[in-house]
Amino acid sequence: MSAEPLEIYLEEQDLAEGLRSDVRVGLTADPKWLPPKWFYDARGSELFEEITRLPEYYPTRAERAVLVERAGDIAASTGAKTLIELGSGSSEKTRLLLDAFTRRGGLGTFVPLDVSVSALLRSTEQIAADYPGLRVRGIVGDFTRQLDRLPTGGRRLVAFLGGTIGNLLPAERAGFLAAMRAALEPGDHLLIGTDLVKDPAVIVPAYDDAAGVTAEFNRNVLRVINRELGADFDPAAFSHVAYWDPEREWIEMRLRAQRPMRVRVLGWEVDFAAGEELRTEVSAKFHPAGIAAELAAAGFRREEFWTDPDGLFGVTLARAD
Repeated sequence: MSAEPLEIYLEEQDLAEGLRSDVRVGLTADPKWLPPKWFYDARGSELFEEITRLPEYYPTRAERAVLVERAGDIAASTGAKTLIELGSGSSEKTRLLLDAFTRRGGLGTFVPLDVSVSALLRSTEQIAADYPGLRVRGIVGDFTRQLDRLPTGGRRLVAFLGGTIGNLLPAERAGFLAAMRAALEPGDHLLIGTDLVKDPAVIVPAYDDAAGVTAEFNRNVLRVINRELGADFDPAAFSHVAYWDPEREWIEMRLRAQRPMRVRVLGWEVDFAAGEELRTEVSAKFHPAGIAAELAAAGFRREEFWTDPDGLFGVTLARAD
């Protein structure tokens, strides 16, 4: 069975306008910031895949270890007929769930949602070929805006993996979880991956690897802005910073100007002082009780919480009440 044609709710012009808006707002703020979603053009996606294989970057391996161990339990506990994946990318880890559901039987539809048309075309065709009895229905959309486009009916499991929820600020997380609950029916499930609070000596190197891959990934956002908005950033003039905020218990990735500079973008000029930092990502880390509390506030009840053998990463199965 081939994948169904993509359902597109996010057009190229929507992405272009979103980038312009975020750059306009973020670069005129004090301090300056940009959202992390603009890292992920084709080059940025390649760099991130490389990051996930680095010895310092534990989250992907740790989450995968949980899914290897627990995918069968997840399939049995949820009895889902439809599996939805938010921010699906290549859907590599999700194959562990698809394998478990295939062994159990009963799953009819897989719905990956991502902003990238090219990534979805590749992944949906490959998954449709590898799981011939499965209906594969890709949705081009933004999980912070298009949750109302998710398919309805049947017993649904939504997978939000990779610790991506940690890239949202607390108020954004609350809004996302509330919207997620509104999109689900009582009895539907949410499977969510969260990186856990631990020794910063373990966390920080995952965002500042010895080979410098994360630094290149961080600077890639400037290349995206140069290409898409005709800006004239000099990426080499910015150094990569990974800062652990012990009060907020999150990592901030920043770009630090190595010298004073003036950048032209969108018809105006943006000044950077020497040493000034531009925040490009927040990656929050969680305590198990905190995850449960945030889910409960949005109308979810935690059913299961699992970690990898080293207790680095958590996967929560929650039920919509």
